[in-house]
Amino acid sequence: MSATAEDPPTTATATTTATTAGTATATATALAAAVEERVTARVVTDDPLYRKIPVALRFAAAEPLAVRIVFPAGLSPEGTDNEWVFPRALLEAGLQGPSGTGDVRVWPCGRAQAVVEFHSPEGVAVIQFDSAALRRFLRRTYAAVTRSA
Repeated sequence: MSATAEDPPTTATATTTATTAGTATATATALAAAVEERVTARVVTDDPLYRKIPVALRFAAAEPLAVRIVFPAGLSPEGTDNEWVFPRALLEAGLQGPSGTGDVRVWPCGRAQAVVEFHSPEGVAVIQFDSAALRRFLRRTYAAVTRSA
């Protein structure tokens, strides 16, 4: 005979199990509402050859108005991931026409590319993305908010 059959859980144990299951469900829902897309972008410089870099595009339903672009630690002088957080609407508008006046600016570059320009005290970084990848990411962010609502 199993231990469960001999010693059924007490009310406190059953409540703890139910609470744990509820927490697990909430965590799973939050994770399902998170979107991450890994893309390859290009650093725009004076050099005729582009330098390709891996970039993570991130979105969390807990912050439905924001998106994040994360550059790998190898690109940072500090050796840490470099994360930029800015309005999702800015990214969306920048795929249609020039958008942004602050630290992040986005504009279309031809029919298939978009440029995101990042301004910091250390300088300016100009990164080119495939527009299709950014649009796919945006579609997934809107689907995640709908799912979690």
